[in-house]
Amino acid sequence: MPDTRSIRPGAVDPLGGTYRRLAARCPSLQAELTTTHGPADAPGRHWVPMAEPALHRDRLIADEATRILAGHDCSPREHVAASRLLHHYLWSVCLLVSGPWYLERRVPRIRPEDVWIDSVGGGLALRPGGFACLPDDPAAGLPGARVLAGEDELRAELRAVVADHVGPVLAAFQGPMKRGPRALRGMVTDDLVSGIWYLGRMLGEEEAAVAAATALLPGDTPPFPGAAAFRTLPGTDGRPHLTRTRLGCCLYYAVRPAESCLTCPRTGDAERVRRLELPVP
Repeated sequence: MPDTRSIRPGAVDPLGGTYRRLAARCPSLQAELTTTHGPADAPGRHWVPMAEPALHRDRLIADEATRILAGHDCSPREHVAASRLLHHYLWSVCLLVSGPWYLERRVPRIRPEDVWIDSVGGGLALRPGGFACLPDDPAAGLPGARVLAGEDELRAELRAVVADHVGPVLAAFQGPMKRGPRALRGMVTDDLVSGIWYLGRMLGEEEAAVAAATALLPGDTPPFPGAAAFRTLPGTDGRPHLTRTRLGCCLYYAVRPAESCLTCPRTGDAERVRRLELPVP
């Protein structure tokens, strides 16, 4: 899972207010907004532009391996470190796009050149730009706004923004990851759905978020393979639990063998129910 740190939004409007709301509800989102010139390095930080991910890939993977060793006393193989780093990046970027859409029906246009990653700490910095919105949005007349006709068009815009952004990133990581294009696109599907689901749980409206993710990714929406594909598990006390199974594995089990993800293909339904019903500490 991503590290638990907060986004630190600056005075950037109209998306600044939206990201403040996102930050308040998503403590696992490790990101901050930055100015036109990008973030500045500081002690313990080195910002790497994602405009050319292939150029910095090896450095980023090596630094991720260092973080895993420090945090989990595990020296990961290259493809494991690459998978963990890519999962963190995709989850974060997808939530930076889908969060404003879910909260305020605004889809930011986030290009690779608008994102930096801290190779030391793993956090992201985002330079906000234009966005798409609906005709009744109060921000529809502001500079940078592109007005779309309705919800279907806005969902299509969200999918297009994510697909465009991750294309060069997936191409850069395909070699070290040892996975084909479809498997990598499956990771994007998983992390896009996961971010919306997480936000819904943080808002106390899990079912609404599941419905939104299902409408966004119902299946047959290339280049995203698969669908949100939520299902319900009966609990031991009769209370149902929502779950889904990831299209692919993010290799968290290779770092913590006893703690596979709750939605991992390796985790059976009985184990999911057992963990979902554990008392909250």
